[in-house]
Amino acid sequence: MLFDRSGLRPFLTVWASLCMAAMGCTSLAADLPPSALQALRQANVPPSAISVQVTPLGSATPRLAHRAQVSSNPASVMKLITTYAGLSLLGPDFTWRNRVYADGPIKDGVLQGNLIVRGSGDPKLVIERLQDLMAQLSALGLRDVRGDIVLDRSVFEITPRTEAFDDEPLRPYNVSPDGLLLNFKALIYTFTPDAATGQVNVRVEPPLAGFDAPRSVPMGNGPCQDWRSQLRADFSQAQQVRFAGSYPASCGERPWPVAYASPEVYGSKLIQAVWLASGKQLGGQVRYGSLPAKARLLLEAPSLPLAEVIADINKFSNNVMAQQLFLTLSSELGAPGRFEASRLRVLQWWHTQFPGQIEPVLDNGSGLSRSERSSAQALTALLQAASSGPHAAAFQNSLSLAGVDGTSARLRERNPNSPVIGQAWLKTGSLRDVASVAGYVQGQSGQRYAVVAIINHPNASQARPALDQLLEWTVRDANNTDMPRTVAKRQRQ
Repeated sequence: MLFDRSGLRPFLTVWASLCMAAMGCTSLAADLPPSALQALRQANVPPSAISVQVTPLGSATPRLAHRAQVSSNPASVMKLITTYAGLSLLGPDFTWRNRVYADGPIKDGVLQGNLIVRGSGDPKLVIERLQDLMAQLSALGLRDVRGDIVLDRSVFEITPRTEAFDDEPLRPYNVSPDGLLLNFKALIYTFTPDAATGQVNVRVEPPLAGFDAPRSVPMGNGPCQDWRSQLRADFSQAQQVRFAGSYPASCGERPWPVAYASPEVYGSKLIQAVWLASGKQLGGQVRYGSLPAKARLLLEAPSLPLAEVIADINKFSNNVMAQQLFLTLSSELGAPGRFEASRLRVLQWWHTQFPGQIEPVLDNGSGLSRSERSSAQALTALLQAASSGPHAAAFQNSLSLAGVDGTSARLRERNPNSPVIGQAWLKTGSLRDVASVAGYVQGQSGQRYAVVAIINHPNASQARPALDQLLEWTVRDANNTDMPRTVAKRQRQ
């Protein structure tokens, strides 16, 4: 059993049992649509475990408010605060600047000294962009470094996490931020059955210096069930991965993203492999270090603009990219980016933008935290402000279109005929004991709404259909037959 720092899980378990036995749950239930209540009951989740606010854009009066002022753990919905703060403080056209320096003379394509790659905190310096950077160095005529390649990641100052967030250290979502984050410190294993050979081909990307993995695994029979476990992967030796099992042919081709087991050396292994693959020579080693004062700038490679970066953060709920942005909010002030400094800056911004609203409890800005908190009411205020602000289009476009792309595409799998498909722009959140959704919904009446719903309960994952029902209720705003009693009474008055 996983307990959070606040003791949320045992508290909610006790509270749920008390509420189920008490008449007080009835009054709480009156605030919710009957369809959502039914879904909560089926998941064995009491109304006291959910916070909701549904408000027409441009209005201060909610259509539905249920425990909206209660601070809860919103999981990845927390990314809305980080990304909107980023847009407000940095602007949609902001870019990170990755720089390459030399600390010695270059003659006839040979650098007599070290080459320094200084990271900027770029959240998406993936293999393709790294290869492009190497091509730019080739265009400058550089082909041989007689010294070392030095990787400088000092733009961030990060205290290593002392306790595991969960029991899945090799899941890509658990990758830690880095001042020089390269390709998310992850490998993608692709398994492709080959009927002609009776084997399953294994392809691993990107290349890492000295890395070894089998090029094939035995082909298994039977259904495609829990195929990752069937492979019996051994990642204990970071540079020598082995598979003791088989891969079911019925699975077809499938990718398996895995965080590199030794993240502290991933960047050096990747740089070395890409450098040598481009036909260049290296006299020394690839190591981490600092930019010497005498080094001179060779080239500057800007990142993708922030508007594109937040689309990856919100649509696909990329945790490490969110943390990179969060740390950048303090590194842009001149000192190394630190979580403590970024929390302070975001709270200062919050108090200016949303005076009177309950301030969020911040940790790393990604929602991948057991301590982060916000209320449905406060998140609604943010959604309202973003919808009418100068960056409204960039913010909405960063959200997942319900049933179409990103994390909310799964809604179509749960209900292929849902009226919400294509009519809502959402950020979803999921942790053990947490299920959440927030964003914009287009009602059938033509009215648009800001919607926030957060469930904190041991059965939260089973209650995801209740969030779907709240979204459907919002879309069907022209049909008032399925309304909470409190809302129906208000409309009759």
